[in-house]
Formats: sequence, C-alpha cells, structure tokens
Amino acid sequence: DMGKSYHSSSKTFRKPKRPFEKDRLDAELRYIGEFGLWNKRELWRVQFALAKIRAAARHLLTLEEKSETRIFQGSALLRRMIRLGILDEHKVKLDYILALIVENLLERRLQTLVYKQGLAKSIHHARVLIRQGHIRVGKQVVNVPSFLVRVDSEKHIDFAMSSPFGNGGPGRTARKKAKAKGGGDEDDE
Repeated sequence: DMGKSYHSSSKTFRKPKRPFEKDRLDAELRYIGEFGLWNKRELWRVQFALAKIRAAARHLLTLEEKSETRIFQGSALLRRMIRLGILDEHKVKLDYILALIVENLLERRLQTLVYKQGLAKSIHHARVLIRQGHIRVGKQVVNVPSFLVRVDSEKHIDFAMSSPFGNGGPGRTARKKAKAKGGGDEDDE
C-alpha cells in the first residue's frame, strides 16, 4: 500500500462551453488532421495551456510597469516561451504573448518536428515512430508525441541508438527473415 496521496491533480484540459458549434468543430478537426492528434482532448489540452499562459500575461500587464512582480514573473514567462520556441526571440514583450495562437504551440510538439525534419513520411508516421521508441532528443529516448521541444534540443532530434532506423540492429521482421534464410540455428530474442 502506497499510503494516501492528498495531492489532487488539476485538470489538464477544459471542455468547450458549447459542445456543437459548427465552426469550432471544423477548426478542431483541421488541427487534428494537420498535427496528427489523437483526439479532441489533445487539442483542448494545448488550448488550455495557452489560455493559462495568456491569462498570466494578461494579469502581469495589469500591474505597474516597474513593479517587481511584473518584471520578474514577466521575464520568467517570456524566457520560458522563447526557450520552447513558442515566441520569436525578437518579440520579447508580454503583448506578444497575448497574440499567440494554438498553432504556435502545436508546431513545437515532437510529433510535428519529427515530421518536419523528414524523419517520418507523414505526421501520423511520426507519431508511431515516437510512440514505439524510435526517436531520441539528445541522448534521451522520448516516446511522448506531445513533448514540447526546446529550441536548443531541436537540432538533436534523431533516431534512437537502439532503433533499426538509427544504427541499431535489424528489426524483428528483418531478424525473422534472416533466420528463415539462414536455416534457423541462431538464438531468438
């Protein structure tokens, strides 16, 4: 028994207020198609994260420009956005955070970048590769398609060392075929 946890986890997404607005449904489907998302909740999660970021910026903009809170929290927020590649480094002002759209976040997903960098044939293929542990960021295998990639990690997205696509050994099917050809005396995994 792990003992009781008293931390309630907060919600990571927010459902739309009206369930069936045609315009929103169409827009959602477009995003899901373009970025290869699994379901609407994945999109809502990103929208919720964006809403929180914008709310924080909006709150800071109401404070005095010279107030310590605004200077400290503002620069922290901006730094975080720039590091994640959500904001351009030329746009270091809170007002620019309010102008962000959901694409700015979706573009930074590992899934999107794996496809854009040509490691995958399609956005859906990208998701499969990530989920099956073929992709690393730096030295670390990341199997979370929604992982937001930092600007400085972007150049280090590559196939995992152990992956047949990288320089790992042959995959399962290739091993099977080799075995069938070789008369089947090698040991199987």
